[in-house]
Amino acid sequence: MLIRPLLSLAIGLPIVLAALFMGSCASDRPAAGSAVPAGSHPALLVAGALRCEYLTEPLAIDRPTPRLSWELTPVYQHSRNLVQRSYRILVADSASELAREHGTLWDSGRVDSAATNQVEYRGAALTPRQRAYWCVMVWDGDGTPSGWSKPATWTAGLLDAHGWGSARWIADATPPPAQGLDALPSPTLRREFTCGTGGATVVRATLSVTALGLYEVSINGKRVGTHELAPEWTDYTKRVQYQAYDVTALLSAGKNCVGAMLGDGWYAGKIGLTGIVPNGPARAIYGRQPQLLLRLDVTLSDGSACIIVSDDEWKSTLDGPMRTADLLDGVTYDAQKAEPGWSKPGFVGNTWKPVRVCDAPTITVVAQANEPVRVTREITPIKVFEPKPGVYVADMGQNMVGWCRLRVSGPRGNTVTVRHAEMLNPDGTIYTTNLRGAAQTDRYILGGGADELFEPRFTYHGFRYVEITGLESKPSPDAIIGRVANSDCPEVGEFACSDPDLNRLWQNIRWTQRSNLIGVPTDCPQRDERCGWMGDILAFAPTANFNMDMAAFYTKWIPDTRDAQAKDGRFADISPHPYEPDKRFSGVPAWGDAGVFVPWEAYRFYGDARILADQYDAAVRWVEYIRAKNPDLLWTNSRGNDYGDWLNADTLKLQGWPAKGAEVPKHVFASMFFYRSTWIVSEMAGVLGKSDDAKKYSDLAGAIRDAFVKAYVSADGTIEGDTQAGYALALQFGLLPERLQENAAKKMVERFKPYGGQISTGFHSTLPLMTQLTKHGYNDDAYRLVLNKKMPSWGYEVAHGATTIWERWDGFVEGRGFQDPGMNSFSHYAIGAVGEWMYTSMLGIQPVSPGFASIKLCPKPGPGIKAVRGSYRSIRGTISSAWERTPGGLRMRFELPPGMTAEVTLPTADVKAVTENTVPLDGPRSKIPWRLENGTIVCTVGSGSYDFLVRP
Repeated sequence: MLIRPLLSLAIGLPIVLAALFMGSCASDRPAAGSAVPAGSHPALLVAGALRCEYLTEPLAIDRPTPRLSWELTPVYQHSRNLVQRSYRILVADSASELAREHGTLWDSGRVDSAATNQVEYRGAALTPRQRAYWCVMVWDGDGTPSGWSKPATWTAGLLDAHGWGSARWIADATPPPAQGLDALPSPTLRREFTCGTGGATVVRATLSVTALGLYEVSINGKRVGTHELAPEWTDYTKRVQYQAYDVTALLSAGKNCVGAMLGDGWYAGKIGLTGIVPNGPARAIYGRQPQLLLRLDVTLSDGSACIIVSDDEWKSTLDGPMRTADLLDGVTYDAQKAEPGWSKPGFVGNTWKPVRVCDAPTITVVAQANEPVRVTREITPIKVFEPKPGVYVADMGQNMVGWCRLRVSGPRGNTVTVRHAEMLNPDGTIYTTNLRGAAQTDRYILGGGADELFEPRFTYHGFRYVEITGLESKPSPDAIIGRVANSDCPEVGEFACSDPDLNRLWQNIRWTQRSNLIGVPTDCPQRDERCGWMGDILAFAPTANFNMDMAAFYTKWIPDTRDAQAKDGRFADISPHPYEPDKRFSGVPAWGDAGVFVPWEAYRFYGDARILADQYDAAVRWVEYIRAKNPDLLWTNSRGNDYGDWLNADTLKLQGWPAKGAEVPKHVFASMFFYRSTWIVSEMAGVLGKSDDAKKYSDLAGAIRDAFVKAYVSADGTIEGDTQAGYALALQFGLLPERLQENAAKKMVERFKPYGGQISTGFHSTLPLMTQLTKHGYNDDAYRLVLNKKMPSWGYEVAHGATTIWERWDGFVEGRGFQDPGMNSFSHYAIGAVGEWMYTSMLGIQPVSPGFASIKLCPKPGPGIKAVRGSYRSIRGTISSAWERTPGGLRMRFELPPGMTAEVTLPTADVKAVTENTVPLDGPRSKIPWRLENGTIVCTVGSGSYDFLVRP
């Protein structure tokens, strides 16, 4: 077999189902406080989890009015209906002032508001690098105040270009070759300095640094921070991020040294899709030579300060051990050239020369808004085998992204070669054809030590299998450590059910998301592409939000969509877009629309109106571009590359499979997205208080809908093309009159027949199909599809060893082999958007108002599943949902955090059949309001834990 089945489905799965439903949601966790200790506050809730701009203790916030947030926790475990009536925020310029309850920077006073997030700081303006200390007190629904929360901090960044002072961009003095674009050695830079005299000690030291390219900084021989691939990918012609680090512990009074190694990265190395530019360069799209910009601020105990900047006092060399470092090709590291102590004081190097001070680029330097790329976990191989003599392959047991740390030994000058692949050939060797032009190969030239450690820098790979050659003997599994790297967004979603394959599917979705969050939301992490494809994240964004806290990530990436927008309003196919979006790869339905859809999802999940305000003009320009090209309001003109419902079932290569009939006609597909983007723009305008625009675009959306129905929808609800996908999208987007919706849903189900009951949708219609099946009374079909193991299905992937989501439904077929290697990723999250259905239908967690202030809890149990349990930690706190089929009936349990309300839908019309925590719902002891609605009982509940039993 080409794909080796998993040895165990237990990798990363939640607890075994035998213990899944023991105890209630609340009693499984320790209480926030089971009793009020003497002398403490009597309030029923307290504030915690303080964050600034979605980040915990951030060290560089450039916003003059950053937003603050907190979560509420009940003091008593079983309290219900807790709300925040008021809050008070104190912000001080020192911890001691804050401890004295003295808001030297801001005292909000008591504010009567239930807001716990998006609260803007309105205090005194901070100066560059100033630290703010803050805490919050809340009043509960009875008006009783809590004590002060634990304090938190944020630090102002450099705020503007003046904050860099005399720092200059610097580079190695050796100019790159005039001819050719071969990879060059990584520059290494250093500077020694003396800081403080007379016994003074270092009180505080902050490093602010960025690069055109990638950087890694060391101080006195120790690496700074845990960031990887910093400063991450932006359009280097417009904007570059900088990072700030607290380096107090790395410095001492007296002699010190700061050193930096630079890598080509996205700036000077290979990046994906360079072939789309006729006669364009294969690398160095933004520039040829990496550059460094740095400022180190040190405060000493005697009140003096020391400022070190990147300037002409630095020295550099190209003769270091990192001979090449490329994101796609990999790293060549020559340990023979290692210079121990190069970033320590007193080092003397023979090849080091003064740096070149560069002309300042005309770009904006901004503080990093998102969580950095970090190594988030480590994996050891489940197996090491030898398919050919001297060729060793390690099976990591998981398709992952990152690199390997190896422990090797051998004669000085020998080369150990490490190649990476997602799949295996039939003979057990690694399958690399689908990588196209990405070598994914690291080379380590041994220095001759008894035991050497090799960990590549400035690259990353997508792989499950690691081929190692050049060793004298077979490596042990513990000599190979897989270092998993991704944007370190907090993981906020959990899911487990009674079907182990469905649990594996959920894990596959989350692993694929990890693998494709590398500062931008990439399409795939392995081949020579790895771009921020807009269509993929449009389809996947809600699932992404349920799995991880994406708020800070979007705060960084959504500006990338504006940077990539063409002058005429076209959003790009990819963001960042280094290939002239005015000329190519822009203006495509369902890809460009991500510039509207994704900010709206950020608002839905996080209540972030600022992200809408920042994006609004760009979103309007997009809609107006489409309207200008299509005055009849049907998007038939100017559709760019016109991908349509990408990789729908017409692209499958299966014996006996229909060759045509799955794809929505592209003009129909495009007009659907034109309507939806226009509708969202009208909603954005309403949120932002632009009432005239709200009416204008609401009217336009209505006119588009009318034109769509007239042109493409028959009197009986048939939509042109007559596809599963077309009906699903029309229903999902609200394009059909109510009188046609039932017929359209029926026709959607009828379109299973040509495919033997199988799914035929593509990237953009798969999630709508699942959602609309459940919504319109075909929930059993949705469960049948998600549990199906026939090709094409998610279950087929799982049954054949997949540990991530495949790009193509038929990426691999037993007996046939691989699909077209020109485009066949095995880590591609688009059809993993079914994760949204798992959260919103299986668990039933659905936002109603922005930021989850109010929600619906309406799980839809289906055939084949006995029990489900999961949770989502929203910006307001954690929501839990669980259901289980028991001999006594359907048990449904929920938990809500303080400040949240929910409408709970129970699948019965017989109130006599319902108890909550053994209390009859319609009895005198029940305090839960309920009503009958569409054959179900809908209960209105506030915070707390609830345990319903619906008897048959």
